[in-house]
Amino acid sequence: MKANMEKIEKNVVKLEITVEAEKFVEAMKKSYAKNAKKFNIPGFRKGKAPMNIIKRHYGEGVFYEDAINICCDNTYPEALKEYDIKPVDYPEIDVVEIGEGKDFIYTAKVTVVPEVELGEYKGLEVKKNTYEVKEEELENKLKGMQERNARIETKDENATIEKGNIAIIDFKGFVDDVAFEGGEGYDYSLEIGSGTFIDNFEDQLIGLKKDEEKDVNVKFPEEYGREDLNGKAATFKVKIKEIKVKELPAMDDEFAKEVSEFDTLDQLKADMKKKMEEENELRATREFEEAVIDAACENVKVDIPEVMVKKEVDNMLRDLEMRLRYQGLDLNTYYQYTNSSEEKVRDYMKDTAAKRVKTELVINEIAKAEKIEATEEELMERAKEMAKQYGDKDIEKTAKLLMDSQKSFLKMDVANEKVIKLLVDNSKVIA
Repeated sequence: MKANMEKIEKNVVKLEITVEAEKFVEAMKKSYAKNAKKFNIPGFRKGKAPMNIIKRHYGEGVFYEDAINICCDNTYPEALKEYDIKPVDYPEIDVVEIGEGKDFIYTAKVTVVPEVELGEYKGLEVKKNTYEVKEEELENKLKGMQERNARIETKDENATIEKGNIAIIDFKGFVDDVAFEGGEGYDYSLEIGSGTFIDNFEDQLIGLKKDEEKDVNVKFPEEYGREDLNGKAATFKVKIKEIKVKELPAMDDEFAKEVSEFDTLDQLKADMKKKMEEENELRATREFEEAVIDAACENVKVDIPEVMVKKEVDNMLRDLEMRLRYQGLDLNTYYQYTNSSEEKVRDYMKDTAAKRVKTELVINEIAKAEKIEATEEELMERAKEMAKQYGDKDIEKTAKLLMDSQKSFLKMDVANEKVIKLLVDNSKVIA
């Protein structure tokens, strides 16, 4: 095999690859072996006609497609390796010369990873946010714990719905006297005042008793997310099935003992505050890391191929689809309820995708410039961390499997982390 490379435009190269005649003959024979059963030649059992007979009937071009694929599969990766080309898309193949007894010559035009011209990435001045734990936040967290440990009691038969009560209801929604999809529910548990339902739906239930029915009139928001409901007036026929009330536990030392390992409420609050402070510090650290990376990326010159952005959008769309599946939804349902479409979502994701691609290119280039690599020990340590996250009992065994199957990912993960540490350690924090 011989290969020549030519840069034909920014981030695009063309390889001209020559496959020796004898190699092409071998590929033709493999194509014959694969396709012989397809041909029915008079005088021969199906699939038993010799190669030269088939070529005489159909022409030698009948075996070209698979022979070309065989030759390209064998030689294109070699040419990439020879010229250290990192493609970001499938090649565009064109045949230059083909024929029995001749060298097979083809060209492969392909978009490659762009050149990255680094700017300053050390000594960057970046602001670091700080977050204090406010007393109100701490109290809200305690109230949430109190709510989760509340007892739910059924109110008296003659009691009426009050704010804060839980009403068990059946309901059915109508727009212009026509029931609409998704507007029906049975034995629905609705906390009055929670703002779960639209408009003043919940307020209109206040004062009702068990078994009473009422037509609740509301208006959907203009940007509700469904074309058939946006800004529409609706009537919900509601029946009260049951009324319940929350009995909140007293916020005292006994409460602290019941819900935690602490003996006093003060000890519980102190522990909660400490954990919130740790969460705030972790948040500030992550935001600072992102800001440092963004600052490094701003100083870089790189022309990102559109195909790289498109592929990242593809990845983001697949991630969205997977998250929706966990919630029992799919993309079509998501598009319907967000009044969107695949085209709109792709367009919305484009800027984020471009930023992600640029960040990855910059981190990789810094790693190259600083000769940052992951050691075997670091890779094994990361593999063990992943194995622990999976919850596997045999950490060592799983780590070894990960080292075999996902080593390239582990290398990238560890190297990226080292680059980020280098950027952070060499940055200057400003107020």
